[in-house]
Amino acid sequence: MKKLIVILLTLGMVLSMFACAAPATTTEEPAAATEATEAPAAEATEAPADAAPMYIPVMAKGFQHQFWQAVKTGAEAAAKDLGVEIYFDGPASETEIDAQVNMVKNELAKNPKAIALAALSTDAVTEILQECADKGIPVIGFDSGVPNDKTGAVKATASTNNENAAAIAATKFGENADLVAKMQAATPESPIVIGCLSQDAVSASVTGRTTGFVNKMKEIAETYQPGLVSVEGHTTWEAKVDGAAIIIRVEVSATTEATALQTSANSLLATPGIAAIFCSNEGAVVGLLAATADGEDLADGGKYADLVVAGFDAGSAQKNAIRNGWFYGSVTQDPYQIGYKAVELAVKAANGEAVADVDTGAQWYNAENIDNPDIALLVYD
Repeated sequence: MKKLIVILLTLGMVLSMFACAAPATTTEEPAAATEATEAPAAEATEAPADAAPMYIPVMAKGFQHQFWQAVKTGAEAAAKDLGVEIYFDGPASETEIDAQVNMVKNELAKNPKAIALAALSTDAVTEILQECADKGIPVIGFDSGVPNDKTGAVKATASTNNENAAAIAATKFGENADLVAKMQAATPESPIVIGCLSQDAVSASVTGRTTGFVNKMKEIAETYQPGLVSVEGHTTWEAKVDGAAIIIRVEVSATTEATALQTSANSLLATPGIAAIFCSNEGAVVGLLAATADGEDLADGGKYADLVVAGFDAGSAQKNAIRNGWFYGSVTQDPYQIGYKAVELAVKAANGEAVADVDTGAQWYNAENIDNPDIALLVYD
């Protein structure tokens, strides 16, 4: 009997152990399932961080002038849109070639993916360009760019097509009723003169504008006086015609100094039959204003009240002349787009994409539209 009781007690204990073990197995399974669902979260946390953004230095001819600040604003906007990092810099003045060279060297030492450069002197940066070519670092020119690069480092340039831009001024002259009337009435015995005041015959930008204005103005003048349009004043553009009824006179300053430009402006103003003057850059504008009592002689009742004047670029003096009606109007570049497109091209070139020169455009402004938001962005002080 005792043996039977022991057997029954043992059997009960075994059954009790099985009963306790079963729930333990059931409660562990959800725990295992929880670990399985948490695993992907752990993998996501351990994912590698994003790579550092592409680095592109943007080296300008200057920094303090508002033109370059507008270029900087455009470059920064492009960097933000394209997710890259830029460093914008330039020397204190556009005569500091050595300073710019050192700036570019310092940036090249950082092994950038590309460089945007508006060179003060192509010759001064030739060694740098060669190093860029050897390392496969593409260079994008902007504004006047890097003319006559022979290393192959410069892949494209974002700049104003200066010939097209200056042609806008000539086209506007052709729309001025008073000037058109004078062109129609001109004769070989009483010719009229349309002047082009330029600070030099060397700078690519200024010579391009002079060429663009002269060619378009000659084309327009020929519609009123076919075969009787003469281009005079400088050998680079001279196409002299004897017995001309309309003379396009190119006056190039001896130097880029303000006093020399004023002297050249005085020479044009003293020319018999002078009817209009185009100033091909801000320096020429300042020279003309200095020669006309800071523009007062161009006002109604002034000595040159009938003179039709157009400028190029901007600046506080030129904007004042526009607002006062002393200037018929002016052509402005688009520095914002110059900066934006320079960075955009640099990113494409760094990524191995084919790139080509980009014309960043130009706009005509006058007293009527100078305060329009799209123009105000471009006409710096």
